[in-house]
Amino acid sequence: MNDSSPARAAVVLDVWCELQCPDCRTALDDVRALRARYGDRLDVRLRHFPLEKHKHAFAAAQAAEEAAQQGKGWPYVEAVLGRVEELSRTGEPFLVETARELGLDAEEFDTALIDGRHILIVDADQAEGKAIGVTGTPTYVIGGERLDGGKSQEGLRERIEEIADRLLTDGQGDSLPR
Repeated sequence: MNDSSPARAAVVLDVWCELQCPDCRTALDDVRALRARYGDRLDVRLRHFPLEKHKHAFAAAQAAEEAAQQGKGWPYVEAVLGRVEELSRTGEPFLVETARELGLDAEEFDTALIDGRHILIVDADQAEGKAIGVTGTPTYVIGGERLDGGKSQEGLRERIEEIADRLLTDGQGDSLPR
């Protein structure tokens, strides 16, 4: 999902995330701080990695894609992650209600979850994540380096900043297509 960044930023940070994951909620503070520090020099991309242990994660990933299509991807992701317990209890009705609260077309959300129009995006992200060794969330990939935040968030933001600073200084931003 990439709905608020320029077409080509200097450095790409892929955040492999699952919207029913409490660790991903904790990681939001780091993501916000990185976005504030780098602005449009850092293209933060949400990549979906729903885990089987969370039964609503796959639907939440699809809903995040619908939110991105409607122009509010990151606000939606933040709203859902901020209430992971409610998602765990309520499931898809919570996803649709969150869309309504953000002023999105809730009926279109409901239809998107029924017709599965975003399944291929979520499946592709998950397959790519597995291929590069993602095993849990959050996991970050920047400059070809994978950082596992599912084990510990300690020091990860600093490490991401070191890599981003180096890439921005070297002028070797990641411009690979997604």
